Amino acid sequence: MAHQISLTELRELIKAGKNQTILSFISANHPVEVAELILQLSPEEAWHVLKQTDPHLSAEIFSHFDREYQIDMVDVLTRNEAAKLISEMPPDDRASLFKRMPEEKKEIVLPALARAEREDVRRLTSYAEETAGAVMTSDYATLSPIMTISQAIEHLREVAPDTETIYYAYVLGAHRKLNGFVSLKDLILARRDARVEQIMHGDVISARVDDDQEDVARRIQKYDLLALPVINKNGALVGIITHDDAIDIITQEHTEDMEKFMAISGSHADAMYMKTPVWEQFKNRFPWVIALAVLGLVSGFIVQRFEGLLVQFTILAAFMPMLADTGGNTGSQSATLVVRALALKEISPKDILRILAKEFQVAVMLAFLLGAIAFVRVMFFGDGTSIPDSFSLLRIGFAISIALGLQVITATLIGAILPLGAARMKWDPAIVASPALTTIVDITGLIIYFMTVKLLLDI
Repeated sequence: MAHQISLTELRELIKAGKNQTILSFISANHPVEVAELILQLSPEEAWHVLKQTDPHLSAEIFSHFDREYQIDMVDVLTRNEAAKLISEMPPDDRASLFKRMPEEKKEIVLPALARAEREDVRRLTSYAEETAGAVMTSDYATLSPIMTISQAIEHLREVAPDTETIYYAYVLGAHRKLNGFVSLKDLILARRDARVEQIMHGDVISARVDDDQEDVARRIQKYDLLALPVINKNGALVGIITHDDAIDIITQEHTEDMEKFMAISGSHADAMYMKTPVWEQFKNRFPWVIALAVLGLVSGFIVQRFEGLLVQFTILAAFMPMLADTGGNTGSQSATLVVRALALKEISPKDILRILAKEFQVAVMLAFLLGAIAFVRVMFFGDGTSIPDSFSLLRIGFAISIALGLQVITATLIGAILPLGAARMKWDPAIVASPALTTIVDITGLIIYFMTVKLLLDI
């Protein structure tokens, strides 16, 4: 920070009414850094700070707050104060706030907005969640194909203050149909008397309003774009999604996938950990935990079923933790790679045979390695273990290593099959992955372990 102050110092400035010092602090620091400090204040204190500066900067700082804090702040403002602040926000951030705002508050604030902003909010909030239309902004620069380069540059100079980005300007024909785009670099390098249609790029990478937001974000990432135009079914330009929004989408989707991967249910909203109520965390986490705990009773039943074998060969119990850990780890590795590849559209369920063939080859190599480790463990550290006289350590070590190897192979294949099957059924692949995978692998692993040992030892 160029001008650092602590939270305590900021509160003292508010109480003392030293508004000029507060304004100096805001002016000397980046809006993100100001927002991070203000977030620790009460909504009333935060508003006292924000209203010391101009509305545009206040709205920029306000846009960096999390949505819950924004709603808390709006609750303490008058109707006109809220409308003035919200009207200065970027259209996509403004629409996102209105989507999460209580209905009674919407009915108060919305009529106070200017007609153009009110219609913009209604249009942007009408699109389904997690689609391109729901995250796009209506702040973009457009040009007519018959403009000269001089006219185009002058036009961009005029609209720049109210536009999120001018690095791309979109060329529109009749009925706002997207004909192409030009970059700011194109305009600067072109002849002044040339027309926009002569230098525009006609092959436009775009998205439709109902495209999945993650697919759109990946498209921006893939083609290294600063912004991606969004069109409706008629090919008319209705908005753009910028690269910073794409980063937010990818972060949000990553968080959602990670929570699903760990069997956390709920809305997966972009809420801060410390601000999520304990009861909400409990509700999100207990369903799968209880379900998997009940399913885990099956593992106990299997162990109980082979209790006699464990009493006769106590050495088998020493390898059960290794069996469970190895199966869970190899299965999770396979599932993670497959889920990631599915998310990035590198593979699809129709590639299942190729995927299983590849995972099988990897699993066999891992099985040989881990089986060898288990065999060495039995041979060098198995002395003193109680085993029947008719059995040798060599035979027992061979049986354990084979059982462990089979467990590695089956766990790896299960780890690949589960997310592929989920994708085939149009479910989220992350849901069926760990820890559901771990429980399933534990059950199959115990069955393979005991049945293989019984078969090879001829018991």
